[in-house]
Amino acid sequence: MKIEDQITSAALAAVKDLYGVEVPEKMIQLQKTRSDFEGNLTLVTFPLLKTSHKKPEDTAQDLGEYLKKNCKAVADFNVVKGFLNLVIAQSAWVGLLNDINGDEKFGEKRVTDESPLVMIEYSSPNTNKPLHLGHVRNNLLGWSLAQIMEANGNKVVKTNIVNDRGIHICKSMLAWLKWGNGITPEKAGKKGDHLIGDFYVLFDKHFKEECKQLQEQYEKEGMTTDEAKAKAEQEAPLIKEAHAMLVKWENNDPEIRALWEKMNSWVYAGFDETYKALGVGFDKIYYESNTYLVGKKKVEEGLKKGLFIRKDDNSVWADLTNEGLDQKLLLRKDGTSVYMTQDIGTAEMRFNDFPIDKMIYVVGNEQNYHFQVLSILLDRLGFKWGKDLVHFSYGMVELPNGKMKSREGTVVDADDLVASMIENAKTLSEDKVNKLEGITEEEKNEIARIVGMGALKYFILKVDARKNMLFNPEESIDFNGNTGPFIQYTYARIRSILRKAEAQNITLPDTLNDDAPLNEKEIALIQKLNDFSVAVAQAGVDYSPSGIANYCYELTKEFNQFYHDYSILNADTEAEKITRLVLAKNVAKVIKNGMALLGIEVPERM
Repeated sequence: MKIEDQITSAALAAVKDLYGVEVPEKMIQLQKTRSDFEGNLTLVTFPLLKTSHKKPEDTAQDLGEYLKKNCKAVADFNVVKGFLNLVIAQSAWVGLLNDINGDEKFGEKRVTDESPLVMIEYSSPNTNKPLHLGHVRNNLLGWSLAQIMEANGNKVVKTNIVNDRGIHICKSMLAWLKWGNGITPEKAGKKGDHLIGDFYVLFDKHFKEECKQLQEQYEKEGMTTDEAKAKAEQEAPLIKEAHAMLVKWENNDPEIRALWEKMNSWVYAGFDETYKALGVGFDKIYYESNTYLVGKKKVEEGLKKGLFIRKDDNSVWADLTNEGLDQKLLLRKDGTSVYMTQDIGTAEMRFNDFPIDKMIYVVGNEQNYHFQVLSILLDRLGFKWGKDLVHFSYGMVELPNGKMKSREGTVVDADDLVASMIENAKTLSEDKVNKLEGITEEEKNEIARIVGMGALKYFILKVDARKNMLFNPEESIDFNGNTGPFIQYTYARIRSILRKAEAQNITLPDTLNDDAPLNEKEIALIQKLNDFSVAVAQAGVDYSPSGIANYCYELTKEFNQFYHDYSILNADTEAEKITRLVLAKNVAKVIKNGMALLGIEVPERM
């Protein structure tokens, strides 16, 4: 039993025995003892004063004496005003370390057949361009959140909605037909998503040229600059052709559909490479080309039930004024859908596919209003999780000016970022890695990949997702401070110590004796290990990967302070050596498991 549970149980018995009253468990409030007082855990007596009818100090004294006598976990106590500071018995700390040692997934809850099902949507790319830095943050947050929710005992389905239809893909398709000369990713020697992105940029370049010429013409004819610009953007031949192509697509024109499928297949192959490099994936992928028609049907059903209104121009709207919002367009006057319609259709398909208990959307904070509306609409339409859907809203992420600009010159390309991080890791860790005995080139490259990706992921995930952030590649890959490589290096160091112990034929016991020696720093380290379960639970409540990241850093710091002061393999006694090896082994285990919740690997050597 956990130390906190032992004390809580004994404290409840104490209140009953001393004051003749049974109180609820929530009345027993335990917290870590302040560093300037003696003790490990502090019991706050103020909630119990109405029961004891005594002063805070006297109540604390009563409880302290009872616990010292009746609870094996309590070795001693001291009272500071209304606070009962408890000194935990060494045997209790050893018992806690044994419990941690006996559980490979310590701090995480098991998923059962009865566990609730949480669906998490993330990524949501467009098929007209490669993934960029914003998608990197989105994917890393989504993947980590999925691991955290599973570690909290939920079944998890990771899902993606691909925006594969609309004018954006028609622009790339038209540009490829006009200027592509039959080029393919294989012929071009580049990823399919980058190739299609190039044609999207090419369309934009020619479109702007046409607009400029038309604007000049309209201004000569007497229009204002704004009027001329607006008309030029509507009348440019290229945009008219793109719209005509979109109409053909919606009418299932066989040639246009075949081209659309071919070019999208190139993009998906490119996306898959990027997802693999990022270490993320999905259990189910939905496509807007399939969901938007379902959404239109669902809106029409809602219209018949009186949930929505049709205006004189034939457009369909949701009136949200009773909820303090405005009216929201669901179908345009020509019957075409909007993003809200697509999300309703996607929800319908998902609800039919899975028994969803909670739905989490990982989408940037610019869509806060959209998801506020979506929640209301899904609830109206009868989705049991609609009212309580979670919009995991996150801020923008940028790089310092001039850093790693993409080939388009406007956004930071995800593939370029990944390649740059791995190359930087290889350069910065070269001296360390070259010292490793018998290291092969393949192993060097793998370590560089793990360290580079760890630096990228950790730097992004350690920041509260709700905040905008500046990603600094150089700062992220530092081997000191609050970084992924610092934590990875500590893990690799511990693994090296354990390999040396194994080479010396040292066998670690499954269970330490109750009298195993422990000093104050070792006790603090066990207490920090025990906090992992609290960090996991809180991260699940707050939907917060940053909570796990910062826990891993704090644990790593605590271990390094201990390791600086105490030798492990050269401990004064054999008993101290064994205890410290067991402790180090479990620090490594929790670091590895904690970093895995962030989607970060840890190298065995570094």
